[in-house]
Amino acid sequence: MLGRTLLVNSALPALRLQSFTPRVLSVPVFSQVSTREYHVKKKKNSKAGENPNALPLAKAIPLIKALAVGKPHHALELHVKCLKDKTISHIKGSLQLPKGLKKETIMLVFAEGKAAQEAIAAGAQIVGGAELIPQIQEGKLQFDKCISTPALFPQVTKIARILGPKGLMPTVKKGTVTDEVGVAIRGSKDVFDFMADSRGVIHTAIGRAGWSDEEVENNIRAFMKEVRLIGKTVKKGFIQKVHVCSSIGPALPLSDV
Repeated sequence: MLGRTLLVNSALPALRLQSFTPRVLSVPVFSQVSTREYHVKKKKNSKAGENPNALPLAKAIPLIKALAVGKPHHALELHVKCLKDKTISHIKGSLQLPKGLKKETIMLVFAEGKAAQEAIAAGAQIVGGAELIPQIQEGKLQFDKCISTPALFPQVTKIARILGPKGLMPTVKKGTVTDEVGVAIRGSKDVFDFMADSRGVIHTAIGRAGWSDEEVENNIRAFMKEVRLIGKTVKKGFIQKVHVCSSIGPALPLSDV
């Protein structure tokens, strides 16, 4: 009798486990959301290559200026990432901005005799002949523009490796190799030069925080038009990214330039 009782009692836990039905818990809502589905949906809503955080230029300019409030003389900068294509040897150019940056341009002119006197009268700060070449090689002369007469140009080509990467090498195409140095100097004072770095990025000042929104926008539109002309041989995607910022604030991506 005692053995039967022990046997029955020992079987009770097994019977209780068999009759136990586990409670089914509801799946949390957040676990029902597929991250893959969200990623695909987000990708469909935006075009490939577009930055969803990019702003129209008309909205970005007031924000950039607000970040530089109280600093009206601080520069507004434009940074343009361009595609490095084999059809374009150098990404550089020059143009006349609707509103100049009012920076004093230091002119260096290779000229002698009457042409040298004309250059000084037109406002050139550094004027001379072949004696300027060693000073340039040693880095003793700093200047923003370089003009040469045809007579001295063969000697200037000796420092083409120094002037070329800086965008300072005089060329006939640019009109900076000429006997009419006075005309070239007066025309070059209003010309704005730019050049991309080794990664294809153009970094340049484009305005001031104290300017009106329209003045800044006009400069950016004119600049981007010139950059597009450089990349006209590329079918599409030459201009990859464009950011605008102040010299003391963060950069904002642009969507319509």
